[in-house]
Amino acid sequence: EVQLVESGGGLVQAGGSLRLSCLASGFSFDEYYAIGWFRQAPGEERVGVSCISVSDNFTDYGDYMKGRLTISSDNAKNTVYLQLNNLKPEDTAVYYCAARRGVCWLYDYDYWGQGTQVTVSS
Repeated sequence: EVQLVESGGGLVQAGGSLRLSCLASGFSFDEYYAIGWFRQAPGEERVGVSCISVSDNFTDYGDYMKGRLTISSDNAKNTVYLQLNNLKPEDTAVYYCAARRGVCWLYDYDYWGQGTQVTVSS
């Protein structure tokens, strides 16, 4: 059973940084899986921000927060990270990681974590 656990969210001032973690289990990082990060702000739809193919580290980024985030993977720890930089109050959202078998893209994921709250104060 695929399980995903996010951590690393919290309260940060505008201009600050956070590193979110997604610990994955139930599949090997040698397999053809992608892990994506999504964000859902209050009253808005959930949108994809980035993804990574864990077997070859191919990455993709959406339009949200472009240039201010970096996705990476530590295969030895079965963990994917999302580094968020120069955070703005409008980045306040619940951030979710998700997994899918197949290519890295920003939709159509099968497995979801519970989310981690990021709050950016002005």
